[in-house]
Amino acid sequence: MKGWLAQAGRLARLERASLLGVTSGSRTSEQVLARSRDWSQVRPEWGLAGNAAFVAAPRERTAGLDLAGRAFLHSYDYHVDEGFRVLELIMTAPMVVASWINLQYFGSTTNNKAFGSGNKTLHNVVGRLGVIEGNAGDLRVGLPWQSVHDGKRFVHEPLRLNVFIAAPESAMDRVLENHAHVRSLVDNGWLHLFSLGDETQGIRRRCGPADWREEAAIFDAAAA
Repeated sequence: MKGWLAQAGRLARLERASLLGVTSGSRTSEQVLARSRDWSQVRPEWGLAGNAAFVAAPRERTAGLDLAGRAFLHSYDYHVDEGFRVLELIMTAPMVVASWINLQYFGSTTNNKAFGSGNKTLHNVVGRLGVIEGNAGDLRVGLPWQSVHDGKRFVHEPLRLNVFIAAPESAMDRVLENHAHVRSLVDNGWLHLFSLGDETQGIRRRCGPADWREEAAIFDAAAA
């Protein structure tokens, strides 16, 4: 397991090197790692910038895809989930946390002055509550400008989290019915929930209680 994780880390650093401006070569992985530990770097790495999707499905459903590091992946098989207790755990814990992360990046990109924290080189820490930009002003609790912008362009695309779950739609509806705080995220459009069906059903989006529709049907209804 340690060997697999080390290999995955090296591959991830190689993929992110070009985004960080690190030239490719025999020491690319080491350069990226050194950059992440360099306190003089205002953009040491991009963290979770670019996050766009959350997938809970058997690993073989995504194994051959290049998701460009933009998806939170959970290996989940509802066939061995008795009473859908694991599904409930996924939808009430990691799915919610992923939504928090996504909305933090969303707000900090669309309006950094209001929802972000400005220039990180000017930050002063205030207790364990947040930071202020400079020596005075409002408490800032979002992401700094350097976390979403590289000085020339945005590195995060602000969009709501797309959640894809391979599970019966009725089971997901029951979870939402039992947890109002999760249901509000879906019903109010803070995230978009999709069911990953089999070959006969395809992908459908939840539009309301027990109301799941294929994307084509949604677009046709909007056009009408």
